[in-house]
Amino acid sequence: MEPKIITPSIKDEFYTDERCYILESSNSDSDEALSIARARVKPGITTSWHRLKRQAERYYILSGLGMVEVGELAPQNVKAGDVVIIPTMCRQRITNTGESDLIFLAMCTPRFHAQDYEDLEEE
Repeated sequence: MEPKIITPSIKDEFYTDERCYILESSNSDSDEALSIARARVKPGITTSWHRLKRQAERYYILSGLGMVEVGELAPQNVKAGDVVIIPTMCRQRITNTGESDLIFLAMCTPRFHAQDYEDLEEE
C-alpha cells in the first residue's frame, strides 16, 4: 500500500439490484484489508436481504434515518453517527424510514469482491 488521496466522483455512483445506490470510495488490489463504499437508500425503500460470504461489514450512518435488520437481532432504528456491526455470513437489510436519503459508509474487511455477495431475497 502506498500513501495517496482518493477523491470519488459522484458520476461513478451506480444503482444496484439490492435497491440502493453505491459509490465505491476505496476498493483495490493494493489494499486487500479494507473496502469503503458510500451507500444511498431513497426514502421508503428497503434493501434486499443479503449477506457477504467472506467479509465482515460495518455501516457508519452519515445522514438520514433508517431501520436495520441484522442476523437474529430485533430491528433497530439508526441515525447519523450509529455504527452497525455485521459479521461474515450474517443476513442483513436496511430500510430508509426518513424523508430524505439515508446515506452510510459500508466498510468491508477484507475488501469487498462481488462474487462474495449472496442475494437472499428468494429465501
